[in-house]
Amino acid sequence: MNAPPVLRCAGRTVARYVLRPEPAAGHAPRPYLHPVCTLGGVTVTEVQPPDHRHHLGAGVAVPDVAGFNFWGGRTFVRGRGPTELDNHGVQRHEGFTLVDQDGFVEELSWVAGERVLLREHRTVAATPLDGTAWALDLTFSLANTAGGELSFGSPATNGRPGAAYGGFFWRAPLEDSAPEVFGPEATGEGAVHGARADWVALAGRNWTLIFAGATEETRRDPWFVRAAEYPGVGSSLASERRLVLAAGGTAVRRVVTVVADGRLDRDRAAALVRKAVTA
Repeated sequence: MNAPPVLRCAGRTVARYVLRPEPAAGHAPRPYLHPVCTLGGVTVTEVQPPDHRHHLGAGVAVPDVAGFNFWGGRTFVRGRGPTELDNHGVQRHEGFTLVDQDGFVEELSWVAGERVLLREHRTVAATPLDGTAWALDLTFSLANTAGGELSFGSPATNGRPGAAYGGFFWRAPLEDSAPEVFGPEATGEGAVHGARADWVALAGRNWTLIFAGATEETRRDPWFVRAAEYPGVGSSLASERRLVLAAGGTAVRRVVTVVADGRLDRDRAAALVRKAVTA
């Protein structure tokens, strides 16, 4: 069973899954979700935008796994800055163990050269919340199969402050103006970026995305937020220091994203998050 899944929710197609990106997708090819849409049909993901050609919808990407780039683009090297390196890895789809209209379970290998560094178990599910919102529930489990210790890094751990991206990442569409950013208690990109909060929201022209860490371990990861430069939100597996995974060890994260029509306020966003995480 290897046909790319199409997710349906409340009788509507809300997301498509791309298994094998075209070669033009560039570096670090990986499966991703795009387009992801609101129940009203508004597309809230972007693929290969001009500002970052390696941004691919919604999925999982890490810029540094034992020195290999599973994010795409240039690699940040301490003392040199962003550098073109021949170090890109591939997330290889190995098969589905379940595919249904509202979700799927996938097995992947993270391969650098001919070496499998990680085996991933990925679960994706779509859940209706009300007439204008639904939730995308994504869990990824990364098991170290390299035979020795592996460490995860980011540009931040490699010397670039404020760039601790790596893990779950959602690239939203670019509009004429930057989206509004807010969390449970903070407002603005500067206040929310790098914070450890239960959730963070991006509100665009006629859509709102609310990202929630759905496990205690996920909530310990700071949020990576961009709005002024480009619209995107992700988690930070390696922020202040590298994340070390012992041989045979596993790192698990779960992010639930509310996909809503319209521009929501803080109270409405909080209510939908509570419903999504407990659904």
